[in-house]
Amino acid sequence: MNIMNIMPWDQRIARVLVRPLVRSPVRPNQISMLTLVVALAGAGLLATGDAAMANWGAGLFIMSRFLDHFDGELARQQGSTSKLGYYLDYVSGGLSYAALFIGLGVGLVGALGVWAIVLGAAGAASALISMFSNMQIDKYQSGAETIDAVGYPGFAGFELEDGIYILGPITWAGWLLPFFVAAGIGASIYCLWTIFTQLKHAAAAR
Repeated sequence: MNIMNIMPWDQRIARVLVRPLVRSPVRPNQISMLTLVVALAGAGLLATGDAAMANWGAGLFIMSRFLDHFDGELARQQGSTSKLGYYLDYVSGGLSYAALFIGLGVGLVGALGVWAIVLGAAGAASALISMFSNMQIDKYQSGAETIDAVGYPGFAGFELEDGIYILGPITWAGWLLPFFVAAGIGASIYCLWTIFTQLKHAAAAR
């Protein structure tokens, strides 16, 4: 097995946990919408600037990102994959991360001043631009008719996106400010990487 391409561990867990829903009325797109609502609620709590609310907000956001694996797994097990589900999953993820950066920016204005808004806006823009770039990368790597995401860079069962799981411990430990700064810079770098990768695929396709 190629250690670089091993299925992410959180996706493996989701594959097992989603099985009871396969014969239920629950549909993948409903889960996609649920993950977005939970993420927005978490971002809203982080925006309050209150330490206790931020703790709850971080927990909700982590839960939303874990649940994000359920829609794809449910679609595969139900045999209900679709173009709509593919795009809805991407939009839900992009809006969730954009909301997270905005929420963190608003919540940390007292500590960083106007720079919190600037960094939050940069992170939100990076999340949305990366969303569109990744969809284009998917098309180049899997063909124009793909209905499944290629995924984030990963190693040994861990994806780059899995770093969001440390949001909880970091928030609870009171280190949200340095995390926000590092995440904003990291999101911008990742955005540039997705744009570069998209352009590289486009050049190769010519």
